Amino acid sequence: MNLEVHWREGHAFDAISNTGHVVRIDSVGENEGVPTGMNPKKLLLASICGCSGIDVVDILKKMKVPFTKLNIYAETEQTDDVPKVFKYVNIVYEADVLPEDEDKLKRAVSLSMEKYCGVSAMLAKHCPINHSTKLIA
Repeated sequence: MNLEVHWREGHAFDAISNTGHVVRIDSVGENEGVPTGMNPKKLLLASICGCSGIDVVDILKKMKVPFTKLNIYAETEQTDDVPKVFKYVNIVYEADVLPEDEDKLKRAVSLSMEKYCGVSAMLAKHCPINHSTKLIA
């Protein structure tokens, strides 16, 4: 795995994968305006959701659980000390699976978080990661 990161201006960088995909990383200081991308820590939070979300989609398909919506919400709080790091990560998975498939959704999320998601495995070495599920219509 490799990628390049190029500084653009201010605090803005473009991360470019070897397949040509680009992700903007940005952060603004005081009086600098609106960021043009996610800051690095928000991108890390998005990465755990994306990594796990891919697993959950694959697992639900293997379980033959029908769904058309999967929304993932994450929140964290940072320490006060520098470097500011996550104290914990709370993730909620919402899906429109049938009520009788709720246990399968929970199992898919658990398998992802405990076995398959590499981002979760790396981050779990630093802080607790909590997860829950919610059915949506």
